[in-house]
Amino acid sequence: MKPWLCIELKSTVGKKACIEGQTIEMNHIALQVMDITTLMAVIVDLRQTIVPSRLEKAQQSDLGTIQIALRTLKGLTWLEISWDAYAPRLVQIPPPPRSATTSTLAQQLQHGLSHLALVSINQNGFERIVEFQYAQRPGEVIEKSLVLEIMGRHSNLFLLDKNRKVITLGRKVRNHQSRTRPISTGDVYVTPPPLKGIEPISKESFVKWKTRLKLLPINLKQAMQDSYQGISPSIALQIAHNNKSDAENLLKRPVGDISNQELVEIHKRWCIWLQCVESGQFNLAFKGPSDYRVWGEHISKVDSRKDLSLHLGQYYQDHLERKRLNELIKTIKQKLLNFIKAERTSLSNHANRLDSSEDIESLRKKADSLLCLISPTSEQIKEAQKLYKRAKKLRRSIPILKERIAYHKERLFNLLESDLFLEEIITDKSEDCRGKIERIMEIDQELNKSLNLHKKDKKNTHSVQNKPIKPLFLLSPGGLKIQIGRNHQQNDWISIKSARTGDLWFHAQECPGSHVVLKASAGLAEDADIQMAADLAALFSKAKGNAKVAVIMTPTNELKRIPGTLPGTVRHRKGEVLWGEPFRGQLYINP
Repeated sequence: MKPWLCIELKSTVGKKACIEGQTIEMNHIALQVMDITTLMAVIVDLRQTIVPSRLEKAQQSDLGTIQIALRTLKGLTWLEISWDAYAPRLVQIPPPPRSATTSTLAQQLQHGLSHLALVSINQNGFERIVEFQYAQRPGEVIEKSLVLEIMGRHSNLFLLDKNRKVITLGRKVRNHQSRTRPISTGDVYVTPPPLKGIEPISKESFVKWKTRLKLLPINLKQAMQDSYQGISPSIALQIAHNNKSDAENLLKRPVGDISNQELVEIHKRWCIWLQCVESGQFNLAFKGPSDYRVWGEHISKVDSRKDLSLHLGQYYQDHLERKRLNELIKTIKQKLLNFIKAERTSLSNHANRLDSSEDIESLRKKADSLLCLISPTSEQIKEAQKLYKRAKKLRRSIPILKERIAYHKERLFNLLESDLFLEEIITDKSEDCRGKIERIMEIDQELNKSLNLHKKDKKNTHSVQNKPIKPLFLLSPGGLKIQIGRNHQQNDWISIKSARTGDLWFHAQECPGSHVVLKASAGLAEDADIQMAADLAALFSKAKGNAKVAVIMTPTNELKRIPGTLPGTVRHRKGEVLWGEPFRGQLYINP
């Protein structure tokens, strides 16, 4: 058995992914949920940019998110409206990728609103309900309304007609899900139950404010949230203190244990928050005790942001992409773990059966000894025949077992290469989350295809082939292009499909790794060019932790694709062994 067959792949259930001996942290990424103060700030910003406007396009990016394009006199503005329990939000976004399919909800919104104008955006008090009102023209009767409720896991989206009946909605709320407000298409829209607590006002005196908070012996955070509307965890942090650790400590303390001076400082920030809310003067700053804040005296002209809703949209987009990336990594690692475990089990079973076939000669001798007896009994003759039959069966199974062992070794080698590609994606600091997600999806498609090597999956094949092949490439000291495959499709493309006579192929010897091709067909390859390609092949391999790695170099026309295996699985004839240094290869990537 080859040494690389003994490499273990550990499970990624939890917060760490173990990649062939290297542990990569995948910490939980905290998200600041959109609260009423942020929603008010976004509405103030959007009123200046999209009222009035007409809906031009609607598409559904996921189960709980709609993206709509609104045409104004200044151009096209994209909004993202989400009722997803994890991150309900209303933000402006850059033009998103075009959706391949159109959902029923997106079609209903586009059909119901495209001939109308958005004439107003309403939101009352500290209620987290936004209503987009549509009419033929500004000043005319409201014919349709799009209502967004941002209420955590109870968030929802409704399209209403002029009689306030539900035309369509983001998700139906059935009787067993809510006894207070079940709602479906055709029902008259009913607003959610009122918020608990009173609506805070900046004119309330410090004495009344302190007395109200001290009514019950509870901590400051709970006292504020129970007594007043609009106090989210992030707003509580921002009001308590400008430093996160100090704010958290204050919020945990009982109100009665907090000194009068500390309460005075908290009340000052409380009043500043309410003055910003009441005046509608908001600015955005990504600093303070929470990820961002949209109010406060701490926000200078340098910190303030134009296009507040657009910057918030970028914040949520970045966070959700990181979250999706972490989830994809865990999913693919678990899938790789399962595949590798299955292949190693099959390989071990076939190897054990092959080992047992070495008993052929002893079985034959034992049968001969039984038949060589002077007077063998009928039972001894039957036993000898059974032994001969078993020996014959084992002899026939040897080539089949060897073929199956070679097959499972090849599959295991491919899976370990997939794990290497995933490791490179995770550790690559130069690529953004969106690019990493696309590359991981390509690996996922290749893994799904590896389950059906002998079955035709036209849909999956089509999706992989239509994607542009983008291998990594560098220039050698002599100016020749060096291509590096970062998945099986790219390996196949640079080694077989796009290779030309004269190109040189490099791969770590007997070790999973990327294919590296030096495009020597474009010019004469000098020693420095060849050494650089060998160093890169050593770097992009499972043996990159070694000081030196044996690398095979052979012309690309000496490669032969192995049928019935993943793309990029090749055999080579001839070949020269070079020594590559991964450390030197890393200097070419990060000079």
